[in-house]
Amino acid sequence: MTESRLPASLEVSAFVRRTQATGGFAMVLKKGEPDAGTILVVILDNQGLGTLFERMPQIDGSRKWTEIKSQSIENKNDFDTYLGRRTEQDADLWLIELTIADGERLILNAT
Repeated sequence: MTESRLPASLEVSAFVRRTQATGGFAMVLKKGEPDAGTILVVILDNQGLGTLFERMPQIDGSRKWTEIKSQSIENKNDFDTYLGRRTEQDADLWLIELTIADGERLILNAT
């Protein structure tokens, strides 16, 4: 079943508000297309290392948040290079960064 989709700008605003409401910090690093832009979410852990999530299409037409890349302490630049390539390749892309305890829960429970 295909899910109807919220405008990207509204979904990003909701992530920012929910993060702040639970005592976290959220920052929009890149604004994309307001209605249908792809959203990438970086969740920083307590060491400042990021985990990147993107909502990926599923066979049934739904879209599920999926971890697509993790930053390692041995090679932090690889993660930043990947983000740079993604944002250069897609002008419609949104990139947000969340610093919050148990951020994966916030992402994976998002509808």
